[in-house]
Amino acid sequence: MTRPDRVRLVVLFGGRSAEHEVSCTTAAHVLAAADPDRYEVVPVGITREGAWVRAGEAQATLLAGARGLPAKVAPLTATGAAVEPLPSVTPAAGGLPVVVLPLLHGPQGEDGTVQGLLELADVPYVGSGVLASALCMDKVKAKEVLAAAGLGQVPYLALRDTELDRAHEAVAAEGLAYPLFVKPANMGSSVGVTKAHDASELDGAVATAAAYDEWLVIEEGVDAREIEVAVLGNAEPRASVPGEIVTSHEFYDYDDKYIDGTCELVIPARLDGADAERVRSLALDAYRALRCDGMARVDFFFEEGRRGFLVNEVNTIPGFTPGSMYPKLWDATGLSYPDLVDELVRLAIERHERRSRFSTKR
Repeated sequence: MTRPDRVRLVVLFGGRSAEHEVSCTTAAHVLAAADPDRYEVVPVGITREGAWVRAGEAQATLLAGARGLPAKVAPLTATGAAVEPLPSVTPAAGGLPVVVLPLLHGPQGEDGTVQGLLELADVPYVGSGVLASALCMDKVKAKEVLAAAGLGQVPYLALRDTELDRAHEAVAAEGLAYPLFVKPANMGSSVGVTKAHDASELDGAVATAAAYDEWLVIEEGVDAREIEVAVLGNAEPRASVPGEIVTSHEFYDYDDKYIDGTCELVIPARLDGADAERVRSLALDAYRALRCDGMARVDFFFEEGRRGFLVNEVNTIPGFTPGSMYPKLWDATGLSYPDLVDELVRLAIERHERRSRFSTKR
């Protein structure tokens, strides 16, 4: 299937999650990279308060280099003069075909909520559908699906925020060994993640994670290398060369990813041929098990000489700046950043057309 000559690309960015600024930074890079001969780009921003803002104001914000949407931008209203509730998303008769590129990281954007909205609007969009988006966002449910598919993971347990007083008891019952990583189940970019070195630090770590989500994941720490693989495709996905994260911090936290910029991305990862092919194959297995479409980055721990590759998590809207691991992996595999955008748009149209063939009649 070929991509149309020109497409109206609606870039959704911002959002209400703690990853708001990461999303804005990503959108600015996509806006700069999109070929104006191929795309009429329509930026649509969502403020931290949940207001959808005019495309013109959103574009000005991005071009100004802002890291987040200011509160003063005018929200869209259904009755406002010359303002549509969702501008330029629904194609006019004979107009350009529309594809939505959601760059909304975290809850209320990456978790199937916006994907459901776009399904109801019957608009093609980049990335996974409702089910895969929701599964991959929820680390607890993703782990359960991956376990059912026979994919190795680190030992873990899940707690609800109503059970925090039994965290120590649960850790002991599961036999988890310190250090432990405590994470909000529905969050990305290492937001809310704490390393508890011993039992004295567990309560604080649990409280930090519970500030972001009602479900928590407590994982046993692992002495391993961090390997990542980019996956691209729908029914027949393909995997990039693997890359490796070499962190300058105690673990790969938010500051190391976005503030300090001191972590090292080694591409391709220093793996022998057999291990490189093994992790690419496992990435495709995880992608299919969670029913992903379009794109995802599959993150692994690599315990050399012990358990081998362990799936850490699957990100359906990975970081997408030119310096992010996902586009850098594809660039090393032979697909440039602009070509990657083109391929994602093509895949969005392909998925939408395939799903549109199913009958809605009895």
